[in-house]
Amino acid sequence: MSETKDILKKYWGFDHFRSKQKNIISSILDKNDTLAILPTGGGKSICFQIPGILLNGVTIVISPLLALMNDQVNKLRAKNINASLLSSSMHYREIDIILDNCRFGKTKFLYISPERLKSKLFIERIKEVNVSIIVIDEAHCISQWGHDFRTSYQEIHQLKKHKPKVPTIALTASATRIVKEDIIKQLDLKNVNCFEDNLARKNIHYKVIETENKLNEINNFIKKNKDEYGIIYCQTRKSAELVTKYLKKNNLNASLYHGGINNDNRKTILDNWLKNKVQFIVATNAFGMGIDKPDVRFVIHYEIPFNIENYYQETGRAGRDGKESMAITYFNKNDIELMYLKLKKKYPHKNDIKSIYNSICNFLNISIGSGNQETYNFDIIKFKKLFKIPLTKIYHSLKILETNETIDFFENTINPTRLKIIVNNRDLHDFENNFHKLSKVINILTRSFPGIFNQYININESNLSQKININESELINQLKLLEQYNIIDVSYKSLLPKIKLLHDRVTEKYLNIKSNAYEERKKIEKEKLDAMINYINTKDCRLKIINDYFNSSS
Repeated sequence: MSETKDILKKYWGFDHFRSKQKNIISSILDKNDTLAILPTGGGKSICFQIPGILLNGVTIVISPLLALMNDQVNKLRAKNINASLLSSSMHYREIDIILDNCRFGKTKFLYISPERLKSKLFIERIKEVNVSIIVIDEAHCISQWGHDFRTSYQEIHQLKKHKPKVPTIALTASATRIVKEDIIKQLDLKNVNCFEDNLARKNIHYKVIETENKLNEINNFIKKNKDEYGIIYCQTRKSAELVTKYLKKNNLNASLYHGGINNDNRKTILDNWLKNKVQFIVATNAFGMGIDKPDVRFVIHYEIPFNIENYYQETGRAGRDGKESMAITYFNKNDIELMYLKLKKKYPHKNDIKSIYNSICNFLNISIGSGNQETYNFDIIKFKKLFKIPLTKIYHSLKILETNETIDFFENTINPTRLKIIVNNRDLHDFENNFHKLSKVINILTRSFPGIFNQYININESNLSQKININESELINQLKLLEQYNIIDVSYKSLLPKIKLLHDRVTEKYLNIKSNAYEERKKIEKEKLDAMINYINTKDCRLKIINDYFNSSS
């Protein structure tokens, strides 16, 4: 294991492995199927990245979280480790280059979404690749008993079928006993080695407070702990905005964080918090990835989460340095009623879901009998106004249609502009001599992005236009000219969600909404919410309730 410790020190700067990491890495290096259940912040990625560096071939990482995949790819590249990501926004040519790099040994890590495994082309191409490890992140998503079931995860067998001798590692932050058993069964893990870190975070004191004035209670608590760092979680953006406004009004150093804030601003907010320039983050559950701040002294829930899994992960961001910390949930009786009402709204009537499917197809001009495997930009706000359907009803219908395997729904697809220079240096120089007005933009691209001749890079139009002293629209015009002259291949940024039809469009009459996408999921979510409410109302030790929940066989 000295070699693994050398890599740990070289790339991550650590002298010692955390609990379980060493054994998990040994299991993978011995080519064993492995299930690892490590709490949030437990260092899951190191468990497969170190073996991936050591083993000959490509490590394929399957994850449902695009932002997390982007983050990990960027961090690996910063360490000069070749890593790539396949996303839905990429051109065929870009995908082809990435898969060629995998085939010829130029890539060590390939990150993909589970939906990618539905592509016959991808499966055919990956047959030619020497795969060293198959990694399934957020593995609880494969289980219908999990808190975030995704049918696309059940496509993983397509990959394993063609790579039967490749070891598989499944990772998750938390799983009940029935979910663990289901992960092993669904992934067909053979002679699996299971590793599970201790769930008990004994340095965290769990507290639930019933109050009719949650804002005042939070304000009073924070003022008593104003020298500490903390997170306040809210269920909606509206609630997060309300809490942030209230705290700022009371002269508290708080910042707002949710998925609707653009990537650059989110990064700035997170950086400021990690550098102790901001004390309190008020956030939705979008605030989860890349948070490795050890001195968080409290996590507050302004509203009740829908399940214990999410609650456990979010409270687990407190006290990572091992020091005494608090996890406080504020609630009133109306909150409990509201949670059950929200759950009911998550499952619109089946006829309404079918009607929304039909309206979306009309809106996107998809005729009956067509659309299979086609992807469409979906202006959900324009659709809402045109068809006069509440936004929450549209959203929940789309999620059910996704679970039903009728569509893939890519929400918050804030894809940056991506481009690659597709001529060689000499041809580019000749072009510059003939088109002097495009020299500035060419020079800034080649100087800022050394790899632009070999791979697609993300650009920030605002930053680039400032550097060459032109406005953003003029920059876009110049990029379009370069595209017309076949100097660059470019995919322009999109802020719209996307919908991909998984089958040709059918009439409402023939759209079948399966029970595992509706009745069964609704029942499981109700049971999980019941467990959460039981936790809120209990007089017993709350740490014991959490431990019992994850060790229960039902």
